[in-house]
Amino acid sequence: MSFASGRSRWPDVWLATAARGVSSCGDFLAASALTLALQSAGAGGLAVSGLLLAATLPLVALAPLTGRLADRVDSRVLLVVAGLAQAAICLALAYAGHPALVIALVALLAAGLAVTQPVLSALVPVMVRAEDLPRAGALNQTAGTLGALAGPALAGLLVGQFGTRVPLLVDAVSYLALVAAGLLIRTRRGGRRSTAPAAGGATRAPAWRFRADPLLMVMVGSLAAVIAAVGAINVIEVFFIRETLHSTTTVYGLVTGAWPLGIVLGGWLFARLARRLSDDGALLGAGLVLLGGCCLAVLASAAVPSAWLLVPIWLVGGVGNGGDNVFNNLLLARRVPEAARGRAYAVFGAAAQGAGMAGYLIGGLLLEVAAPRPLVAGCGVAGMLVVVAAAWPVWRAVRAERSARPVAGSGSEPRGELATSFPSR
Repeated sequence: MSFASGRSRWPDVWLATAARGVSSCGDFLAASALTLALQSAGAGGLAVSGLLLAATLPLVALAPLTGRLADRVDSRVLLVVAGLAQAAICLALAYAGHPALVIALVALLAAGLAVTQPVLSALVPVMVRAEDLPRAGALNQTAGTLGALAGPALAGLLVGQFGTRVPLLVDAVSYLALVAAGLLIRTRRGGRRSTAPAAGGATRAPAWRFRADPLLMVMVGSLAAVIAAVGAINVIEVFFIRETLHSTTTVYGLVTGAWPLGIVLGGWLFARLARRLSDDGALLGAGLVLLGGCCLAVLASAAVPSAWLLVPIWLVGGVGNGGDNVFNNLLLARRVPEAARGRAYAVFGAAAQGAGMAGYLIGGLLLEVAAPRPLVAGCGVAGMLVVVAAAWPVWRAVRAERSARPVAGSGSEPRGELATSFPSR
């Protein structure tokens, strides 16, 4: 695996962190503004789920292509071109009126995100030494989740004061941060300027497959199953907060920011623990426990009489979410060859987003026949059942990993060099 030789490139880390934070804020700003606009216009759950599907489908469908682009094309070129394209699309979205045009533009916007996500994720481990990756990963995750925290809150305020056009114009400007980062970041990967080891990584990359690593397969499978079970909450929450709990758009924006804030806290809290866990099986098991905590928080939220009581519950759920993100990304960084990390992050993201799409569709359909509060409870119960069901394959994968270790010795380079090194994005 390849990391920075010599000193870590912290200026590049900070540039990538700022770009992720600003663009993430723009992503959630646009999504929240459009969701609020649909709900305020009297649209039902199917309309909201359709919008969310349009924002998610490209991330899944384009993953095989964008992952390879991230590994084979200069990262600077990808960030600059995708950032400019997303800014132009969002500018057009601000003036689009027909629902079909809005959905098409949202899908195009997501196609750009399908490119930039694996590029930035794969760049960060190359910027720093292995021992510095916990700090760099925590910074990167903090930026993304702070953007997710600020986006809905800002959308609630701006939509309430100005309607949807102003938030979308602000979003268009936010994508220029990707352009600036692409031009200013000195670390580059992909293409001829890749910072990966010259010949060795390039010859090994085509042989790498997710399915060849049972531990990663179980990690991705269990995460996707939980997201599919709980993902309907993303469609239901706007109706639960606005209609069942009778809250304003501003309160909606502030309350939905509690979960991302918890992710920030969880990222830093569990990054310290992850540095001490050299065993990949322990990381996988701990991640499943944290997923169970997330589902329990969703279940508890169904009982609240006021939207403000969701804040501490979702804060705790976000802490578990942030910790699971740390463990998952640490496992990816440890076990995937550097030259294939773009594909790995794209596949991992596609699995999570695809599971989320299933949740969006289920949520939209269920809202047509049931009230939001029992549906929130149902999401929590479904998630807990999936976590319990996933415990057996996780245990088997961990047992197989540990029993094979004395036989494998140091012969498996993707695991040997990195087995004691570093956490996550």
